[in-house]
Amino acid sequence: MSNKKNDRRTQILQALAQMLESSPGARITTAALAKQVGVSEAALYRHFPSKAKMFEGLIEFIEESLFTRINRIVQEESNVIARIEMIVTLVLGFAEQNPGMCRLLTADALAGETERLRVRITQVFDRIETQLKQVIREADLKQGLRPAMGVAPCANFLIAIIEGKIRHYVRSEFKVKPMEIWPEQWTVLAQNLMLNR
Repeated sequence: MSNKKNDRRTQILQALAQMLESSPGARITTAALAKQVGVSEAALYRHFPSKAKMFEGLIEFIEESLFTRINRIVQEESNVIARIEMIVTLVLGFAEQNPGMCRLLTADALAGETERLRVRITQVFDRIETQLKQVIREADLKQGLRPAMGVAPCANFLIAIIEGKIRHYVRSEFKVKPMEIWPEQWTVLAQNLMLNR
């Protein structure tokens, strides 16, 4: 029974993510979501007590997907510049592969929803920025490199790039992909991001 319930929860979340992707700018109603899943609204509420909890389920998926991989990058990659590139590329690649989630990451889909959801999204980016700060700090200790503009400004600059590319993706209705010209951009950025001590 529990497995069947988890399958239905997953199905609901997948349908919600698909609707976020296919209906840019549109508000998702529980009636439309129930229709998409093929269940009644009451059935939705048996699995999630509110629409906010459904969005939280997607945010948890984002967090788990990103931070599990970021932790692996930090543990397995010793080169700081490569770590930074891999983290930024991971987030941009995740965004590109999950367009519906981008509407959450930009808070576009959260208009009119509870403030708690916007706070959760802010926390996702704050955690990524904190991880980048940690990696940048290690550059001096492990490789004798220092950021060209200080640790906090450097990490914030990288977050601004990530958020900007995701927002552009949403604004273009998923036509301008975050990874499209990222390799060329990274080449220029990497040359100017860190300086030798």
